[in-house]
Amino acid sequence: MTHRLALIGFGTVGQALTEILQDKKEELLMGEGLDVQITAVADPIKGCLYHPEGLDTGELLRQVEERGNLDQYPDSPGLERGWDSFRTIRESNADTVIEVSYTDGKTGQPAIDHCKAAFESGKNVVMTNKGPVALAYRELSLLAECHGVRWGFEGTVMSGTPTLRLARSALRGNEITRIRGIFNGTTNFILARMEDGIPFGEALVEAQKQGIAEADPTSDMDGTDVLFKVLILSQVVLGVPLDRDQVECRGIRSLSGTEVQRARQGGKRWKLLGQLQREGKRVTASVQPVLLPLSDPLAGVTGTMNAVTYQCDLAGPVTLVGAGAGRKETGYALLSDLLHMVKGHP
Repeated sequence: MTHRLALIGFGTVGQALTEILQDKKEELLMGEGLDVQITAVADPIKGCLYHPEGLDTGELLRQVEERGNLDQYPDSPGLERGWDSFRTIRESNADTVIEVSYTDGKTGQPAIDHCKAAFESGKNVVMTNKGPVALAYRELSLLAECHGVRWGFEGTVMSGTPTLRLARSALRGNEITRIRGIFNGTTNFILARMEDGIPFGEALVEAQKQGIAEADPTSDMDGTDVLFKVLILSQVVLGVPLDRDQVECRGIRSLSGTEVQRARQGGKRWKLLGQLQREGKRVTASVQPVLLPLSDPLAGVTGTMNAVTYQCDLAGPVTLVGAGAGRKETGYALLSDLLHMVKGHP
């Protein structure tokens, strides 16, 4: 049976998923039994299209690459143009909404309302936006359950690296009491460059030129990006909701180059860590630079890579290292959720 998708947002991540679905169409059908069809795309800048019998993925990608929008996508009988995101969610024939819209990091909107509209319309949601999971996890989970649909958000913590699924699936049966991780590749890259003697400002500019850091790097430098991931881990993995003001949050701006280099010379290394500790039903959490001995598994994670260590009562410490960002990697995170959803896996 064909599984129909509506993409809410057609920026870097939406296009990456579209490319993956196009390039791996036969593999996914033959190997996984996944037959996917994109029937709708809604992007406030690039345009909105809906066709109940499916859109041409190659043409979607070509139009965006050549023109930057979908205005000249060829007409055909049944093609609808100009729907907004909410009409697309409610009235399209999509089984699953891929929510990759541009979303306000402080409020989680419009992604939170997109999720509500999808669930109330009987549609699943797969997303990489952190805001809805960090700020409205309980409300949205209950709403999805009430309407008998599913919600996938694996890519919200470490992109295509299965951080949440490792804890919720492979490590089932363990009690996880502590989580420590490097959840931001930009700051990890900058700290590594500072070890090489590059001043913070120059390292940041270098990261921006390489596309590692955003033009506005505030969320990364001040630890807010990691804070949202800590909130997600607390709720999804440890089952305890936290408010933003319950998490001590400090970024890397306060670290001097001298401190970073001195630590390395002394057999240690600074890392920006998100940390959670569970004692009974209480969870304490922080985001801050931490001085690690080189023997710590997280100390060896360099460049833009991310990592997480789960402290388990039965399995002991389990560390997972992988990419925490990237166009293709984030697109894969969406595919991973789709595959698990269609096959009925957690």
